[in-house]
Amino acid sequence: MKLKQVLNKEVVTTDLQGSTKREIIEELLDILMNTGKVADRSTALKDLLDREAKMSTGIQHGVAIPHAKTKAVTGLVACIGVHREGMDFESLDGVPSTIFVMTLSPENRTGPHVQFLAEISMVLKSPPVRSAIMKVTDPGELLELFGA
Repeated sequence: MKLKQVLNKEVVTTDLQGSTKREIIEELLDILMNTGKVADRSTALKDLLDREAKMSTGIQHGVAIPHAKTKAVTGLVACIGVHREGMDFESLDGVPSTIFVMTLSPENRTGPHVQFLAEISMVLKSPPVRSAIMKVTDPGELLELFGA
């Protein structure tokens, strides 16, 4: 799977505003809702929050990857958001999260979800890329950093 198959300017923001974990999740979900590819917001939100309650998706180095398997989508959908100030997402390393990648995938399919997360992780493991992500203000430039 190529990231550009999933990511485009419609699903990228460089200006997340939420101040709580739930607000960030809802803001990212609304971006996905605007694509028309999420059939039921309440189901998707419940699945995202249930997944988050099991274990935080805040990983490390300012990155969080909220994700869920849900009946609300028929195929993998994803979005990217940047939060300039950073916020506590209960990350593994305690660092505030600034880069968010949300993905939803169908309950009955594993492959695309795992492959997408692997490709995103390859991009985000680079400190220079993470630094560059925090400097961009244009969604197109952000997509370029992800190779999309």
